[in-house]
Amino acid sequence: MNESVCGVFKSCPREGSVGAGIMNVFLWGTRGSIAVPGKRTLRYGGNTACVEVNLSGGRRVVIDAGTGIQELGRVLRSRGEPVGMHLLITHIHWDHILGFPFFYPIYDESTEIEVDGSSRAYKGLMTLFENRMVDGFFPVRFEELKSRISFSDRMEKDGYRIIGDARIDSIRLQHPGGGLGFRFREGGKTFVFITDNELREDSWEGSRPADFVKFCSGADVLVHDCQYTEEEIIGRKNWGHSSCESVLRMAREAEVKRLVLYHHEPTRSDEGMDELVAWCKDWAERRDGCFEVEGAVEGEVQV
Repeated sequence: MNESVCGVFKSCPREGSVGAGIMNVFLWGTRGSIAVPGKRTLRYGGNTACVEVNLSGGRRVVIDAGTGIQELGRVLRSRGEPVGMHLLITHIHWDHILGFPFFYPIYDESTEIEVDGSSRAYKGLMTLFENRMVDGFFPVRFEELKSRISFSDRMEKDGYRIIGDARIDSIRLQHPGGGLGFRFREGGKTFVFITDNELREDSWEGSRPADFVKFCSGADVLVHDCQYTEEEIIGRKNWGHSSCESVLRMAREAEVKRLVLYHHEPTRSDEGMDELVAWCKDWAERRDGCFEVEGAVEGEVQV
């Protein structure tokens, strides 16, 4: 892939960002299943999954293309600079890809994107624009996009890849249709992103709680799907999402420093999220306060 665009996929630190020049993370979407913009979700956010990881040297990696990627595209376009980035797709369920047609840079010929992650990413993104069973889901055809988009399956095939000075490893998710979680390690810092994952002892081989404990071990920041309470998950087993307590137990065993609850239940209001976060914080504090807990909010996360 031509690495001349934006200086080998370099990002520009946003004004006022903390830790410019080191790994930093920006959450453009925090909600699960469906976007829920409105007054009930103003504080935690109503957009679906999209996370921007800026590595040292300015390389930009974006995880998932939910509705949050639209705002990322607006910000990038406002800078008036060519866009180059790696796009890692965890899996191709709608809430993780449906923002892609509204990501403005894909209509600019100076944009270059390498898509990796789930081996089904290519099929999923293409289906948004055209499908033989129906006449597509969008008025623009994929081949009409002006940007240069290439596809790779290195993350699923090899289980890792090196981007600049960072190593990115993957782990298979326990989720209908499968998927991948990602661990970024660079400059002595570790950031782990795992969404749409059901922590359960009878999981597929390689996707059991013990496997995730090992994968997340010692992470500075762990962002993990925590969609349901213990009461809610009773009627939602096999849906591919985790309960609060299962995630808290895993984070404690993995000795992570900071847990960020992610993929919020779409019906949960800001007030409901406050209650959920408070419950989780109390759980951690009653166990010697071994790690910090917070709810994912659209905005920057320092690693």
